Amino acid sequence: MIAPPNGEDDQLSAEDEPQLSASTLLALQEFYAEQEEREKRLQKQLEESESNLVNISNFDENWQLSQFWYDEETANTLAEEACRAAECTGRVALISCPTLYSLVKNSKSRNQKTSVSLLEYDRRFSAYGTDYIFYDYQSPLELPRELEHQFDVVVADPPFLSEECLQKTASTVKFLAKDKIVLCTGAVMEELACSLLNLHRCSFKPKHKNNLANEFACFSNYDFDNFVNRNKSFSL
Repeated sequence: MIAPPNGEDDQLSAEDEPQLSASTLLALQEFYAEQEEREKRLQKQLEESESNLVNISNFDENWQLSQFWYDEETANTLAEEACRAAECTGRVALISCPTLYSLVKNSKSRNQKTSVSLLEYDRRFSAYGTDYIFYDYQSPLELPRELEHQFDVVVADPPFLSEECLQKTASTVKFLAKDKIVLCTGAVMEELACSLLNLHRCSFKPKHKNNLANEFACFSNYDFDNFVNRNKSFSL
């Protein structure tokens, strides 16, 4: 192949580079401006809050991280049950389910003083201060040793629907859990969830703000449905 004259290859490569249209550039600029504004509001809310109660609505789902926020009913149900099961002064660990954080943290029912830790890969949630713990399911036990078997309730929602992800998340759950476990994941993972963590499938079905194609299910190692139904009866 005959090489082009000096400089011609650079000219050709430059011409071959895709050029964004004016409308696309404007849309990108608007997107970044909105993102910056959201970050400013989030920082202001954090500075004004004494208890790190930054609401999940300030965070957009990052689908590349397989983030899908629960709908309001699901989030409230899981958070209320986590607080109840922690028995007022207990500790709750949330693994890859940031939707629940502010609800558990802000629970005022029954004069609760539940402490909560969020284990999450997305570093945006460092806005939650010392309640945030960076977590990568690929390294399931790279966690502070003092957290071992310290949580009365562990609620986990593995980010990816795969055997590997559930297996590694289960290792983290076993490390953290002192007693009760709640797992939300695809219904197709039922057999593996039961064998890894000795869980049973609940009748309660978690739902998301944006509907997922895969059927979702809830699993636990205690009578989760019984307590959830009681809570619903009390609130009627």
